[in-house]
Amino acid sequence: MTMTTNTETQTPRAEHCIPEALLEKRVQITVVGCGGTGSTIASGLPYLHQAMLAWGHPYGLEVTFVDGDRISRTNCVRQPFNESEIGLYKATVLATRINLFWGLGWKSVPEFLEEGWREETDILIGCVDSRKSRRILTSTSAYWNCYYWLDLGNNAESGQFVLGQPENAKNKKSTLRLPTVAELYPEIINPKLDKKDKLPACSAAEALERQEPFINQTIAYHSLAMLARLFRYGELTHHGGFVSLANGRMAPLTIRTARSPRSLKRAA
Repeated sequence: MTMTTNTETQTPRAEHCIPEALLEKRVQITVVGCGGTGSTIASGLPYLHQAMLAWGHPYGLEVTFVDGDRISRTNCVRQPFNESEIGLYKATVLATRINLFWGLGWKSVPEFLEEGWREETDILIGCVDSRKSRRILTSTSAYWNCYYWLDLGNNAESGQFVLGQPENAKNKKSTLRLPTVAELYPEIINPKLDKKDKLPACSAAEALERQEPFINQTIAYHSLAMLARLFRYGELTHHGGFVSLANGRMAPLTIRTARSPRSLKRAA
């Protein structure tokens, strides 16, 4: 005999299904931001690519890394760069490493994303650290022509990741469109709130004081695991989550048929 709780009976979980086109074509991914979180996403995407091929996907991934930032001495503390790479572009270093190791031909664009960015993509992954940057991202052609926008953000010891579908022509046919992080938490793209956030650390000691080690990696790996489930099973019952290293908890963002905006205090 199978028993179900009242909660399960009253609120059946909703499932989001992947667009069929992404199971039949080479999936274009654009990673914007190659710092602590973006570099971890970058290192994990080749594993997702290999897994997709093993599961029978015909082409796997093609990835472009976008970031106009150069490697500094401070970056060598919490990011996978070393002192011999100081002064080089983060995007170029990551793409070169991955291509040499995996035999891929992924691309780098050593520029900061601007509203005039015309490249199109299937999945736009934002690993930026300001609301202004998110606002710019949502104004690009990449955003208005993609299937998914995956946004990752964190503070000192907590963070969030949210997979959404911009309300554009590609997603009109979606039976259960996933709301984006900007729809759920509008303040996350309000640049006026950036001044309330702490400025980036200017020394190695200050960088470690302001941010717990491994928060970037934790957020990134949760995101990669979610994408892996989407491509392996073709569906999701959650499209994000909130992680706290202070108490070791991860609260999933479950999929529902309707949502209302809420407040997200830890959105930077």
